[in-house]
Amino acid sequence: MSQLLLTGISQLVTPDGPGPKRGAAMKHLRIVPQAAMAIEEGRIAWLGPDREWRGDAAETVDLGGRAVVPGLIDPHTHAIWAGDRLADFEARSAGATYEQILSAGGGIWHTIRETSGKSSAEMATIALPRIQALARSGATTIEVKSGYGYTPEAEIRMLEAVRLLQTQTQARLVPSLLIHICPEEDAARQDYREIVCRELIPTVAQRGLALAVDIFVERHAWSAEDAAVILTCARAHGFGIKLHTEQFQRVGGLELGIKLKALSVDHLEICSPAQYPLLGKSNTMATILPGVSLHLGLPAAPGRALIDAGAAVAIGTDLNPGSSPLFSTAAAMGLGVRLNGFTAAEALNASTVNAAAALGLRNAGRLDVGMPADLLVLSSADWRDLLYTLGETMVSEVWIAGRRQAL
Repeated sequence: MSQLLLTGISQLVTPDGPGPKRGAAMKHLRIVPQAAMAIEEGRIAWLGPDREWRGDAAETVDLGGRAVVPGLIDPHTHAIWAGDRLADFEARSAGATYEQILSAGGGIWHTIRETSGKSSAEMATIALPRIQALARSGATTIEVKSGYGYTPEAEIRMLEAVRLLQTQTQARLVPSLLIHICPEEDAARQDYREIVCRELIPTVAQRGLALAVDIFVERHAWSAEDAAVILTCARAHGFGIKLHTEQFQRVGGLELGIKLKALSVDHLEICSPAQYPLLGKSNTMATILPGVSLHLGLPAAPGRALIDAGAAVAIGTDLNPGSSPLFSTAAAMGLGVRLNGFTAAEALNASTVNAAAALGLRNAGRLDVGMPADLLVLSSADWRDLLYTLGETMVSEVWIAGRRQAL
């Protein structure tokens, strides 16, 4: 006997089959009208047209003719920070560039100064409302990066804060160690790189505080050569690897990520046509972050062109205080349609099964027998309203591991 049967599903919509979707396959979804779903011990035991259900259930919940989609996966957030970046926002509105603000000691450096002295408990308390906002928007799995600690001790406190947050939310939190910013002077940068490889990465690995190591590769951050050293060290310690790259300048980060078989290369606002086929032929996920283009006025990353080149593309919020104060994973998906050229079906695949692959996860992002029952019940009978509607959430209910969450 199944524990729970969900009926009254106008449309049950899910990626069509396991694994990430590439190129033209991103247009494909499995849509079951007038559906039902049986859940047992937190996993999907059966799904299909409601007329085909033949089992018994201890409890039945009628969803009243609403659409159901998988829980969304947010593969890129910086949800832990202290302070704000309102002065940066005002400076940009007066014409200052992101790079100018960073060079003047603002931007990431300001957030590091505000965050690095906080305890793990203080960081978790500050971040919890942000995690809850993402969950209300439909995110059932959320990546959370460090990166605003800078010193090894503060970076570890950030990852300890993620561990605390994991006890305070039902959403699945996936921690990443971000090697974010570095000294500008060559000697100081090399010393810092040595500390990262000799102390920080081994300690994080020994304590099991992260699943991946990410690095920011830009002209005002790490070079591709430095990134290769750090990511090779990370790989040797058993971590998946990821890169922030092609956001402001092309300095070899994308090519390095592909060469090292990174889980994902993220941002890609200035990815060039010559680079599209490289991603199209690789297994590295291209993660698009449309909130950055909206907030900073950067060119939109070429989502349409990358899909047409055969790439597997994901979408994330990049929730952070400076370049993407976007607290809705569903809104990021809708912006992907409007700014980056996704179709609705491509955006749903990008925000579910592909986003899961960008985190190295195989047991998230789709609705199928044996998968965790992580799902969204929308307030509409048509799943496309999730992407279409702006300014109001279309997520009526969030279910994680077969349990309806209090939003």
